[in-house]
Amino acid sequence: MKKFIKKILVIGIFLFNTMAVSVSAVNMEDNQLYNITAKRDLLVLMLAYKDEINTIEQDSNGLIYLVMNSGNKVLYDDKKPKSDEEKLSNPDVQDMLEVRYPLDEIEKVQKGNKDPGRARVYTLLNEVYGSSEGSITKNLVQTSTNYGTFPFNKKADASENLKKALNEAFEASKSNPKIGGFVAPVNGTFNYRVVRGTGRLSAHAYGIAIDLNRHNSDYWKWVSEEEGSKRIASYPKELVKAFENNGFVWGGKWEHFDILHFEYRPEFILKAKYFSKDEIVENGNWYDGIEITEDIKNKIDIIDKTIH
Repeated sequence: MKKFIKKILVIGIFLFNTMAVSVSAVNMEDNQLYNITAKRDLLVLMLAYKDEINTIEQDSNGLIYLVMNSGNKVLYDDKKPKSDEEKLSNPDVQDMLEVRYPLDEIEKVQKGNKDPGRARVYTLLNEVYGSSEGSITKNLVQTSTNYGTFPFNKKADASENLKKALNEAFEASKSNPKIGGFVAPVNGTFNYRVVRGTGRLSAHAYGIAIDLNRHNSDYWKWVSEEEGSKRIASYPKELVKAFENNGFVWGGKWEHFDILHFEYRPEFILKAKYFSKDEIVENGNWYDGIEITEDIKNKIDIIDKTIH
C-alpha cells in the first residue's frame, strides 16, 4: 500500500512539474509575442509621425510611452482588459492597433472585423494635429487637387498625401471614368464636431478625413448590410487603392461601414504593408520586411534598447 501511495505521489509531482513548465513556456511565448508586436507598433508610429514623436520610454513597471516633441507622453498599453465598446470609446495605442487594417480588395461588408482605424487615441491626435479648435485651425492649409481645393491638416504630411491621393484617383479616372462620380462633389473635410451620439471628436475635427460624394447606402445606420455590400461592390477599387497608397484607411472596410469616408491614418497602412500578422520570429529579426534606411535603423535601435 505504501509503495502504491509513493508511486502516486511521484506521478503527481511529475505531472505538476510538467504542467508548470508548460505554463511557463506559454507565458514566455506570450511575452515574446507581445514584445514583438509592441516593437512593430512603435516602429510604424515613429515612421508615421516622425516629426512629432521624439523617442520612447519604458518605466519600472514595464509600461511603454511615446515621448512627443512637446515632452508629453502617450501611453502605449495600460494593460487593462476592455470590451470592444471600451476599446472604441477609450482605447490606448495597443488597443487601437490591435485590429489590423486589410489591404485586400473587398466586395461586401466586413462582418466581425472590429473596424480597424475607427478607434482613435485622442492624446496622440492632440499632440500631432492640435489639441483645440484654434490650434487645429492654425495647422490647416488649403490643399489644391484635381477635384478642388480643401482645408486639410498639414501635420504628418496629411495635406500633401490628400493631394497625392486625389490626383492619383484623377489619373485612374482616365481609364475608369466612373471614378469621378464617386469622388465629386466632395462632401467635406474639416469640420470641428463630435461623432453623433458620443462625446468623441470626429477625425474631421482634426482636418484628417475626407467624405467623398454621398450616396444613400454609404452608412451603416442608414441601410441594411445587404445594401451596404452592394455599394461596396460597386465602389471603384482604383479609388480605394489611391487613398490607401497615401496613408488613408477606408470606412468601407469597417463592419460599421462609412463608405464615403477616408481617414489619414498612416500607421495602419504601414503595419498592414510590412507586418501582415502577429507572429514570433524564429529566424530573423522582428522588423524583417521593411526596407532599412539609416533613419529607420536608428529608430529600430531606440526600440531595441528600450523594450525588454
